[in-house]
Amino acid sequence: MKILIDNGHGVDTSGKRSPDGTLKEYAYTREIAKRVVEALNREGYDAERIVTEENDISLRERCARVNTICRKLGTKNVLLVSIHNNAAGSGGQWLTARGFSAHVSMNASSRSKILAKCLWKEAIKLGLKGNRSVPSEYYITQNLAMCRDTLCAAVLTENLFYDNKEDLEFLLSEKGKSAVTALHVEGIKSFIKSVS
Repeated sequence: MKILIDNGHGVDTSGKRSPDGTLKEYAYTREIAKRVVEALNREGYDAERIVTEENDISLRERCARVNTICRKLGTKNVLLVSIHNNAAGSGGQWLTARGFSAHVSMNASSRSKILAKCLWKEAIKLGLKGNRSVPSEYYITQNLAMCRDTLCAAVLTENLFYDNKEDLEFLLSEKGKSAVTALHVEGIKSFIKSVS
């Protein structure tokens, strides 16, 4: 199984940072994506980042990169996780929403839904549920290009809220980075086992 990791926004994407500026989403998600890929590779999985550039690569280009690999290897032999951080507001003030969520597209395949469920269950095991209710399906459906316009199982993760002081402190800690990395690694492994 080819594992593709997308690290979302680029350095030139406006906003996408904590109210105090200590977390910039583009930098954080690149660090986590790199950790996830390295951890999976160490365990013998074939994983890679689809965006290694620092600048903002368009959604169209990111989807095209994924789909090129899907066409080469077969859609059932590829999965995609797009890693993000969440915000309850526009970044200017501290708010109270906390926790992890997994998102699939309106046209999500059953495999995408299974992948989302595997990821969310790992987040819960690691205590990253937050203060919002978890949907019974373990995914939230949205019209997201990275999930909608790619050919393989695809999930977008929102890893805690950078406009919540407690989530932010955890995200910036080594414990937090290790936990966010682990939930992706273990969730992906769980998915691969479930569909093999």
